[in-house]
Amino acid sequence: MLPRAPLLIVLSLLLAACTPHFEKPTVSVVGVRLQGGNLFQQNFLVTLKVHNPNNRVLPVSRLSADLRTDGEAIASGESNGAFKVPALGDADFDVSVKANMALLLVQLAKRHDDRSDQIDYDVTGVVSLDLPFLRSLPFHQNGAFSWRATD
Repeated sequence: MLPRAPLLIVLSLLLAACTPHFEKPTVSVVGVRLQGGNLFQQNFLVTLKVHNPNNRVLPVSRLSADLRTDGEAIASGESNGAFKVPALGDADFDVSVKANMALLLVQLAKRHDDRSDQIDYDVTGVVSLDLPFLRSLPFHQNGAFSWRATD
């Protein structure tokens, strides 16, 4: 009979070898649409693009994200359902977001004073996966989106 400690080490190594390795996906803001709200809070539908750099389909069960502009947390939200990102491909999906209206107005006023139609953003969050050995992938992405309506 084998001693238990070496057997546990061998089993742990075998299990680790079977765990799939996933690179972090990149997430970027594609669009923002106002859905309604009140004086203090606005509800937006934010379209995000997830790029999967892996050679396997990325089965996303949930995505949560926090949006910051100029270092201020202005919004947070979650995906509305599960989706799959194709191997080495992209998928767009919508996230319902609740935004702090006061902070958002301050950010828009700064952009108006700068005569800029771009808002720099910093989005961080977690992609929850529907995989047995890999449950989540954190992400962090910077970018910019236009806040002016297009004609």
